[in-house]
Amino acid sequence: MRGRRNMRAQLIAGDGPLARVRPIAVFVVVIALFLTGVLVSGLIGAVLLGLLAAGVGVLLATTWSVLRPNERLLRVLVLGILIAVAIIQLR
Repeated sequence: MRGRRNMRAQLIAGDGPLARVRPIAVFVVVIALFLTGVLVSGLIGAVLLGLLAAGVGVLLATTWSVLRPNERLLRVLVLGILIAVAIIQLR
């Protein structure tokens, strides 16, 4: 079963700061930030979603070389949707 991942495994291989973060903690923080950004309209919501988009962008840039082309496409698509939702929050 290739699709399942051990929730205690490292998020990113290596010994950097993200290697010590538990994936479940990241998931909870991302969901909370996204929901807060969507539910709080206006500038504050857009800023929260922008911060999330910046984090996703940094993570995408960091892992770009180890991703397969279809994984890259999906992550760029998610980043684009996140940026679009942030822009919509400004209206």
